[in-house]
Amino acid sequence: MSRYDTDYTKMGLATRAIKVGEAREPITKALNTPIFETSSYGYETAEEYDEMLKRGADWEEDLFIYSRTTNPTTDAVRKKVMALEGSEDAIICSCGMAAISNALLSNLNAGDHVICSDDTFMCTSSMFADILPAKGIETSRVEILDIENIEKAMRPNTKVVYLEVLSNPQLKLANLPAIAQIAHKHGCKFIVDNTFLSPIVLKPLQLGADIVVHSGTKYYVGHGDALCGIVAGSRQDMDKVRYYYDNFGSHISPFNSWLLLRSIKTMPLRVKQQSANALALAKWFETRDEVDFVTYPGLESHKQHELAKQIFEDGVFGGMLCVHLKDGYEQMCKFVDATKIPPVATSLGDVVTLVFPKSAYNNLIRISTGCEDVNDLIADFTQAFEQM
Repeated sequence: MSRYDTDYTKMGLATRAIKVGEAREPITKALNTPIFETSSYGYETAEEYDEMLKRGADWEEDLFIYSRTTNPTTDAVRKKVMALEGSEDAIICSCGMAAISNALLSNLNAGDHVICSDDTFMCTSSMFADILPAKGIETSRVEILDIENIEKAMRPNTKVVYLEVLSNPQLKLANLPAIAQIAHKHGCKFIVDNTFLSPIVLKPLQLGADIVVHSGTKYYVGHGDALCGIVAGSRQDMDKVRYYYDNFGSHISPFNSWLLLRSIKTMPLRVKQQSANALALAKWFETRDEVDFVTYPGLESHKQHELAKQIFEDGVFGGMLCVHLKDGYEQMCKFVDATKIPPVATSLGDVVTLVFPKSAYNNLIRISTGCEDVNDLIADFTQAFEQM
């Protein structure tokens, strides 16, 4: 066996992130996976092509007919994601909302009912408020910190329980094992959005989730230069999702897949540094007189801190924190405007620290911590407070 055929899937997390899914390219011997910018793949005979079409209808692995469905660069990403999520299969989509939409719509039909947490990303909220009801799917939004709310919301036609494990933007932490037990008792699929944490911090499939989704644009890509969505779970569940993904044309471009391959290799390093920076910043913000409260699962003041210690991996708590100043909108704007290092921007998970002032959430400041020197960040936030 060639050294390039080594099975890395049972090795450590950092090794899996770097090695799984990629091998020496057989013709040129290139070590980096090429960008396969092709729409179609050529076969020798009509008989061979007909056989490929039959096998492709069963979603056979390592089979390429048309790049809307499968592409070699994207398939390398898929294998890497499977190794990190601990899943039987995975699908790489064009963006996070494509991942969420395909995961939901492949499990819901008109007349069904779905339960969703009450604190979610804006477009996810629109999905539950407008799009699903318009298609005849009933929705209920519940406060997930009291898991009895989920039990009470169950109906005979409930098919899915959906939530963000660490919610956007209030950073509510879901008790995945307990909620999974309730969902499965009622015969529901449990779909978990893990965008805010990444598999470096938490693996929902190991805690009872059936399907995990990510806006891979965030921690998976981590450099603010590519859109990506990820769905992972069992092969049976992914085949259902893949059917919708293929029909909806939700595929990612080969170039973005290549950027994602590059990025995943450093995700363990990035997320651990972002988590260390976030914890240091959260503790520092708690000492400031200007601050009303800080929300971060690594702080003892976080309501689910003990749960975080139980279900998070390797003592890391993620890179997301929220700060609320004692005064209102004007002071929030003054502080944010005075910072120099972080851009005022949407998105998260970037190597660059980002600040997102959220007036709609009582002037909460969401901070996505990057990989800068934390002392420089503290100095920048200090001078911003002084300018106030």
